[in-house]
Amino acid sequence: MTHRQIQEALSLGMSQSIELVPSPIVLDALGKIVCGFLNSHKGGYLICGVNETGEVLGIRDSQAEICKLERFLMEYISPKAFIAMHVEHLDNQQLISIEVPSGSDGPYAFKDVIYVRVGTTTQIADAQKIRDIVMRQQIEPERWERRFSLAEIEEDVDVHEVRKAIFDAGEVRRTLFRNDSDVAMILEDFSVARYGRLTNGGDVLFAINPAIRLPQTRIRAMAYASDKAGDRFIDMKSFEGPLCRIFEETYTFIVRNTATVSTFKKDTTKRYDAPIYPAEAVREALVNAVAHRDYSSPSGGVSIHIYPHRLEISNSGPLPDGVTVQSLQTGQISILRNPDIAHVLYLRGLMEKAGRGSVLMVQKCKESGLPAPSWKSDPRLGVTVTFFTTEATTEATTEATTEVIRLLHHLKGEMSRAELQASMGLENAEHFRKSYIQSALALKVIERTDPDKRTSPNQKYRMTSIGEQVLKNAGYMNDFK
Repeated sequence: MTHRQIQEALSLGMSQSIELVPSPIVLDALGKIVCGFLNSHKGGYLICGVNETGEVLGIRDSQAEICKLERFLMEYISPKAFIAMHVEHLDNQQLISIEVPSGSDGPYAFKDVIYVRVGTTTQIADAQKIRDIVMRQQIEPERWERRFSLAEIEEDVDVHEVRKAIFDAGEVRRTLFRNDSDVAMILEDFSVARYGRLTNGGDVLFAINPAIRLPQTRIRAMAYASDKAGDRFIDMKSFEGPLCRIFEETYTFIVRNTATVSTFKKDTTKRYDAPIYPAEAVREALVNAVAHRDYSSPSGGVSIHIYPHRLEISNSGPLPDGVTVQSLQTGQISILRNPDIAHVLYLRGLMEKAGRGSVLMVQKCKESGLPAPSWKSDPRLGVTVTFFTTEATTEATTEATTEVIRLLHHLKGEMSRAELQASMGLENAEHFRKSYIQSALALKVIERTDPDKRTSPNQKYRMTSIGEQVLKNAGYMNDFK
C-alpha cells in the first residue's frame, strides 16, 4: 500500500507526516522518531506493523505492545508529552498508530539526546536547531493551564479524585508513579504541580471545587421541551467539581434527557435499549469540549443543549489555528490548546483517538443510521458540535422548498455561490441568496466551507449528510451520485 492509501484507510488526513515502522519494533529507533516529531512544527503519525514498501506485516498482541511502548516512551522521553496510541485494523491485520502532536514544552530529548525531523528523516539536533526550538518556546506566552493556581494542595485537592486517577491510569497501564502514596508527587507525575504548587490545569482536574476560583470550569446543561431555543426547560443543571467527575455527571445528564431506541437481536426475544445518539460519539464530543476549550476567560465554559431532535455541545474558544471543520471530518494531528489537561484525560482512558476522534463520531453516527454531526466555529461563541436524529432529516425534507431541492440537485462537491447560481441558470443574485442559499443553510442541508469567514471571497458551500438524505427522499439520489 502507498502512504496515501494508508492515510485514507486509517483516516489520518492527507497533509500529515507519517512514518512506517516494521515489526518487530526496534524501541530505540521508534523513540528517536517520536522525539523528532515532538520537536517539529506539525508532529506526525507512526504506523507500526507496516514496512517501508507499504507491506502490512501486523503486530502480535498489539494491546500488550502498546503498554510496553507507552511505558518505554514515558521513561525515556523528556519532558513528558501527550502521545496517543491506538490499535488499528488493516488488511485483516492489527497495527498500532502512534499520534505525536507537536510538543508545547520543547526541546524534547530521547535518552538525553535531542532529535529533530529534517524532511522525512530523523536526525540529532545541532546547536542551531536547539536554539531555534528554545527561541520558539520563549516567544510563545505561558499557557494558562501551566500558571500557578491559588488553590493549596493540602487544603483544596480532592484526594479521592487523585486516588481514582491512579486507579484509572493503572487500569489502562499508561503511567508510572514514583510514590503512589504521596499526593504532591503524584500531581507532579501527572505534570499538574511544580515546586509544591498546583497549576491551573491541576486545579481544573483535581480540586474539590475549582469553580470557587475558576467559575468558567462549570458545565451548564439544559434540556428543552421543543426544538426552539429558549423554550420551556424540562431539565437544567450546572455541574461543579473535578473535571473527570463532572464529565461523567454531564454524560449521565445527556443520556437521561435523550430518547432511547430499542432493538431485538436476531434469533432472540431479548430487547436492547440504547441512547439514540451513539455513546462513543457523544463521549468523544464531550471530552473534546472539556479538553480543547479556552479556559483562560472567566466568561467561557462548556454548555449542553438537548432538544427533541438534536443535541448541541459547545465550548468557549474557536478551533485552533490549523484546524478546520473539513479537517475534523477527515482526520488530522491534534493541535492541543491544553496539552497537560489532555494528557491526564488520556492517561485515565477518556481520550483515545485524539486528532481522529471527530472521524470516529462521524463513523458511529452513520453506523447508527443518523446524519453525520456538524461543527460550527465562531471567534466569539466558540465551537459547537451538533448531533441530529433521523426525525431532523424528516423535518428538513418536509420543510424543504422546491428551491432548496433544486439547489441540492445542482450542488456537486464544493461550489461557490456564483458557480451554483450559474449552474442553476438564475440571474437575480439577491433572490438566489435569500430563497436558495439562506433557506438551505437554515435547514442545515448545506454548510459553508469556511464558517469562520462568512463573507470571504473564497467561500463555498457543500452538502451536509442531512442534505444528502433530503435529496434522496426527494428522488434525486441517482442524479446526485
